[in-house]
Amino acid sequence: MPVTKQAVLETLKALDAPGFPGDIVSLGLVSEIFIADNKVFFSITVPTERAQELEKLRLAAENAVKAMPGVDGAVVALTAEKRQAERAPPPPQPAAPPPPRQVAAPQHGHGHGGPAGRPARGPLAGKRGVPGIKAIIAVASGKGGVGKSTTAVNLALALKARGLAVGILDADIYGPSMPRLLGIRGKPETVNGRTLKPMRNYGLEVMSIGFLVEEDTPMIWRGPMVMSALTQMLREVEWGELDVLVVDMPPGTGDAQLSMAQQVPLAGAVIVSTPQDLALIDARKGLNMFRKVDVPVLGIVENMSYFIAPDTGNRYDIFGHGGAEREAARLGVPFLGAVPLEMVIRESSDAGRPVMALEPDGPHAEAYRTIGERVWQQLKAREEAGSSQPAIVFE
Repeated sequence: MPVTKQAVLETLKALDAPGFPGDIVSLGLVSEIFIADNKVFFSITVPTERAQELEKLRLAAENAVKAMPGVDGAVVALTAEKRQAERAPPPPQPAAPPPPRQVAAPQHGHGHGGPAGRPARGPLAGKRGVPGIKAIIAVASGKGGVGKSTTAVNLALALKARGLAVGILDADIYGPSMPRLLGIRGKPETVNGRTLKPMRNYGLEVMSIGFLVEEDTPMIWRGPMVMSALTQMLREVEWGELDVLVVDMPPGTGDAQLSMAQQVPLAGAVIVSTPQDLALIDARKGLNMFRKVDVPVLGIVENMSYFIAPDTGNRYDIFGHGGAEREAARLGVPFLGAVPLEMVIRESSDAGRPVMALEPDGPHAEAYRTIGERVWQQLKAREEAGSSQPAIVFE
C-alpha cells in the first residue's frame, strides 16, 4: 500500500517538540510533505536560536517516518525561520578590527581541511571536510545549457585515467544528469540503515538524487530541502578513499550554489562557458561568486568552441570562438581548454557512454585529457604552495 501524506502526519503527531506546548503537527511546524517513490521529504520550522538543540527532533522525525510500513526512505530538514522583529539588523557596535585572515592552499588530508590533521586556515577554516576525500572540486556554470554536466563527467574520467581514485556528486537536484550520462540504473544500497553506498560505473563512485527518484519526477523543493538532500548525499555516503570528488553543481548562482561554496572545503572550481558574450556574462557571475567566498578558481573551459564539418573538414565557429580564453586572460585565471562541438560527444553522452570512457585515447577525448591534466596540475601546485610557502595574509 502506498504511503500517504495523512499517514505521515499521523505518525508525526506522536512527536512532541521539546519546549513547545504540543506536537509538531498541531503546532504547524511541519511543511508540505512531498512523497516520491515511497520516499518522504519535508521540513520542520523551528526558532533560529534553537535550531542546533532541536537537531534531535529532526532525527527523531526522520527515523519515525522511515519506520512506517511502505516507506523506503526519508529526508527531513530543519528550517530556522526568523521572526519579523529579528530581521532588522542590530545597531552598530564598536569593535576591534578583525584579525588577519590566512589563506592556505587546499590540502590533501582526509577530509579535515589541512595536511596531516592540521587545522584548516583561510577559506577552508570552519568548513567540515568529508572523511576519506582528499580534494573536492566544483564544476559550475553561470547558466544552464552550456554542457556543464558533460564536462564534469568527462573531467572526472580524465582524472581517473591518471590513476586517481575519483568520485562524482550530482548536486543538481532539479535536473540530475549522472544516471543517464553514466548509464547507471537502480537504487543505492544502504549501510546500517542510514549511510548510502554510492553507485559505480567506469571506475567512478557516483551519487545523485536521480538514483532515489524516478527520472520524470519533478523536485518541487524549497532551498532548505535542497540543502538537506545535498548534505546527505555528500556526508552520509560511504565514499571510501578518494583523491578527488568532482561536484557537478547546479547552474546559476543561487542559494544551493552559495551554500555549497560556503560550507564545503572546496579545493577549487572549474567554470564552464560557451564562447558567446551572453554565456560569458553569466560565467563571470559564477566566477565572482566563488571568489567572494574564497574558493580558488582553477580555470575556465570553453565548451562548444567550434565545429568541424565531417564531410569537408571545414571549421565553423558557430557560437563564436575564443571568448572564454579572452575572458580568462582578462580575469587573471587559467584557461583550461576548448571542447569542440562534436556529434560523437553528444551521442556518447546520451547513450550513457561518455567519450572519455568510450575512447579515452581517441581524438574526441583529447580536449578532456588536456583539461584533466591542467586541473590536476593546478591542484598539485596549490597543495605544494600551501605546504612549502608562508600563508598569504589579507588585512
